[in-house]
Amino acid sequence: MKKQFVAYGVAAAVLSGAVAVMAQAPPAPKPGPEHQALAYFAGKWTGEAELKPGPFGPGGKMTSADTCESFGGFHVVCRGESKGVMGDMKTLGVVSYSAGDKTYKFYAVDTLGVAELSAGTKSGNTWTFTADSTFGGMAFKSKYTIVEVSPTSYTFKWEMSQDGTKWATVVEGTSKKSGT
Repeated sequence: MKKQFVAYGVAAAVLSGAVAVMAQAPPAPKPGPEHQALAYFAGKWTGEAELKPGPFGPGGKMTSADTCESFGGFHVVCRGESKGVMGDMKTLGVVSYSAGDKTYKFYAVDTLGVAELSAGTKSGNTWTFTADSTFGGMAFKSKYTIVEVSPTSYTFKWEMSQDGTKWATVVEGTSKKSGT
């Protein structure tokens, strides 16, 4: 009988300790202002762009359609398709905010075999992402700039550089929100 009281006493102490720890657990994280800024990109977008003549070919018109969704309020996931002089392409991208180093991260893959992680910042209505890139065996630095023109449109420019100081425009265009 005495052993049962001891066992019940130990069990009660463990249980009350577990309840106390659970009561002190921090609340689930909530998206901060940096995460909330990503909501701009949620929706359906259509784009038109001009690929400049250069290392990726002769240049020409491109069109795109992207569907982007908020993922828990912390990230935006986009699936897209584009058509142009380089052929048809599908893309998948995730953009997030990294509180640890206070930068935005954009991870993109496409059906041309590209997989790239860019780091970015937002200043006013301008987003700037940079990365060390490789395409077709050529290594270079990338800079992708998005300017929010209105709640339903933005301009974008992709630039490349061999040395990180002299930049050449590769693609320039606009994108318009066609729905949510």
